[in-house]
Amino acid sequence: MLFDFDGTLADTAADLCTAVNVLRAERGLDALPLAHARPHASSGARGLLHAAFGMTPEHPEYDAMREAFLRHYADCLSGQTELFPGMTELLEQLAARGIAWGIVTNKATRFTEKIVAALELSPDCVVCGDTTPHTKPHPAPLLHAAQALSLAPSDCWYVGDDLRDVQAARAAGMRAIAVEYGYHGTENGGPQSWNADAVIAHPLDLLAQLEA
Repeated sequence: MLFDFDGTLADTAADLCTAVNVLRAERGLDALPLAHARPHASSGARGLLHAAFGMTPEHPEYDAMREAFLRHYADCLSGQTELFPGMTELLEQLAARGIAWGIVTNKATRFTEKIVAALELSPDCVVCGDTTPHTKPHPAPLLHAAQALSLAPSDCWYVGDDLRDVQAARAAGMRAIAVEYGYHGTENGGPQSWNADAVIAHPLDLLAQLEA
């Protein structure tokens, strides 16, 4: 069982919002409400800079702003981040059933490893945005995870809260599970429109999918 991180396994939006609000404060701007930032959280720096400043990667100051955002995020990345309700119980159930689980995220290793440690998680594999030459929706990270677990891709499920997660799972030959409780982005419609193999509203709903 492979999970996306931000918006699927862990609720990281508050810490991402804190980091971008440091940038806003430095520029004399009011804080961005969490409710406004939250839908952009799965897109990381790109999404938060767009939400907070209307800035896209084509902007001449984007690279500098991105680096500043990441520096601030490094200072607060596990302050308010927590697992989604029901996720601890789900992971316990997977362990009880002898099902390996891992994380496949576009988040950089330097951030992911620290948050995983802070949450006291013990995944069987962790694949980050800088582990392979490609990021999701390319299948390379998912295929790397399957190889690390010594499993065929067809024996893996990938659970995510964004269209690119479903696209990556499809391209890798894995079962695609979309979650309704995540961030979902702002441009890709809702999980019901992504052609996933299943859509779940709560982490523990995954157990019913396994039993089916």
